Amino acid sequence: MTTSYEVAVRAEATLGEGPTWDPATGRLLWLDILGARLHTYDPATGRRTVRATDQHVGAAKPRAGGGLVLNLRDGVGLLDPDDSFRWLHHEPVPGRRANDAAVAPDGSLWAGTMRYDEAPGGGTLSRLTADGTAEVVLDDVAVSNGTGWSPDGTLMYYIDSPTRRVDVFVYGADGGGRVSGRRPLVEIEEGAGFPDGLTVDADGCVWVALWDGGAIRRYTPAGELDRVITLPTPRITACAFGGADLTDLYITTARVGLDAPHPVAGSLLVVPGAGKGLAQPAFAG
Repeated sequence: MTTSYEVAVRAEATLGEGPTWDPATGRLLWLDILGARLHTYDPATGRRTVRATDQHVGAAKPRAGGGLVLNLRDGVGLLDPDDSFRWLHHEPVPGRRANDAAVAPDGSLWAGTMRYDEAPGGGTLSRLTADGTAEVVLDDVAVSNGTGWSPDGTLMYYIDSPTRRVDVFVYGADGGGRVSGRRPLVEIEEGAGFPDGLTVDADGCVWVALWDGGAIRRYTPAGELDRVITLPTPRITACAFGGADLTDLYITTARVGLDAPHPVAGSLLVVPGAGKGLAQPAFAG
């Protein structure tokens, strides 16, 4: 199935990533990881902003008290409403950078890392609470990517891209944000690209961006493929629902490593009325 896309923001991001709807401001946040840029886009007015960050930035998520939490090369930091910055958890590791991150139902941040050379086992997935306490949940990761939760908060979906899988965990059975019972939900076949970012919709279906696959796929909670959105550029990195009613699917793309980038490579795309998203929790810190 092919669904029409539009170019929301024409850009040349090296590695566009991390689309996130901020309901408090009515803006879509997204990043250029390797360009060290934080972008915002207001679909109601068309207004855009671009902010340079001091380090490569993997994710930016709204905070409950205002401002943003940033997953940066050397750790997790807080951007306050007055535009000041401070570290929440500072842990620089040579050769390692931040990648995707997501906020859990309890308001904790699940932040991924990876090595620049993508070495197996060089990345992690950690859980950070509002007071800056960090706990490594997974320590044998290559490229930590999409993370999301089922509508009832009992399941967590996760992607370590080179595995070609979307895995599912039982989440929070002990009330402490723990995960258990890891199992594959989906395996992406050879030649279809690598799973990258993901989002979960109001029906509990999982939408997966395919790096080098030029598509977004939607899978049911049983792992059955039921929808494909084909796109004209191969390096699709992530997707998220946005807009006032959370029905528009925003999609980030990358130019890095392409011999002949398509004109929309590095742009922010949107598929209007693609489905119905879930309101995302803000980081509690």
